[in-house]
Amino acid sequence: MTPPPRILVVAGEASGDSHAAELVAALQARRPDLTFFGMGGSRLAARGVELLYDAREVSVMGITEVLPRIPRILQILKGLANAAAERRPDVAILVDIPDFNLRLAEKLKALGVPVAYYVSPMIWAWRRGRVRTIKRLVDRMLCILPFEEEFYRDAGVNARYVGSPVVEQVPAPASPTDFRQRLGLNTDAPTLALLPGSRMSEIRRLLPTLVDAAKRLSTERPGLQVVVPVAPTIPREEIVSRFEGSGLSPILVEGRAPEVVGASDAAVVASGTAVLEAGLMQRPLVVVYRVSLITYWVGRLMLKVAFVSLVNLLAGRRVVPELLQGEMTPERIAEEVRRVWTPGAPREEMLRGLAEMRGRLGETGAATRAAEAVLELLPPRPV
Repeated sequence: MTPPPRILVVAGEASGDSHAAELVAALQARRPDLTFFGMGGSRLAARGVELLYDAREVSVMGITEVLPRIPRILQILKGLANAAAERRPDVAILVDIPDFNLRLAEKLKALGVPVAYYVSPMIWAWRRGRVRTIKRLVDRMLCILPFEEEFYRDAGVNARYVGSPVVEQVPAPASPTDFRQRLGLNTDAPTLALLPGSRMSEIRRLLPTLVDAAKRLSTERPGLQVVVPVAPTIPREEIVSRFEGSGLSPILVEGRAPEVVGASDAAVVASGTAVLEAGLMQRPLVVVYRVSLITYWVGRLMLKVAFVSLVNLLAGRRVVPELLQGEMTPERIAEEVRRVWTPGAPREEMLRGLAEMRGRLGETGAATRAAEAVLELLPPRPV
């Protein structure tokens, strides 16, 4: 009797774990006989994936954060490659984290394991030379941004735009009052959402500045409620401690970042997937980010795009402000939030741009289409 097909799944941080879990669920719905193992987080574990390693061990950002972790990251890479050599998966699904996953893809290629890559590395933004590596190592590139498919196909990569999983991960449109009720917030109070990121390095670098900006805004808006969604990777006390002495009492919500944005009058969001989620909630937002100087200057030399936020990249123009590095000050953040807090031309223009961006992402069903593409790589079912 032929053993059930095995699939190796390797995902990194919280968003990758979430996207991978939805893809696994779509595969399980079509092929209940499939078995899964690899690396991920709580969402993949909940789908019954046997996790050999926790994704948090490789979820680091920036040169200065990565260096001390390299020995452990290489150990995990070797461990996954050894597991693949021993278990011989029928296909591998690699999700995001390109520095790690492309090295793993090299080892999988040597074993003859077909590779489906879900959530493309942003090589169109920087390190475009990687497309040659991807062409050699990846059997299916499953893109979640509409402009990626053409970029890859022009380079000879078998690529398919499956849609954005973020579109269906965010809740359906509703009023701020409705979202405030769901979260148990004061429905009448002015509400500011702060999304400082899902990595400890981001909390350290970004949150103190966001707290200072919120403090400035609170003096103008009596009763301001500041709401912070807490990623599963961040201990609550790390958030609370950075508000001490500010005079603000943040309301912490476990996860549910899109709903927190939906409950807000305006949001301040760390650059990353959270910006796209926030943009889909159709609320005014300000994008912020800061990295170490070394990481920043290396990035500046390599970056090939005009914007860093996915909202602006998808729209092809500046819809939301991006306050990066030295521009990310409490004064500038507060100033940009003020511009769009109340009804008026700046707010309406931003909301029109966000609606236009949403339209470019197309229909829901990304995980289903991605699953179909992965199933094409599996050996045919025995008759």
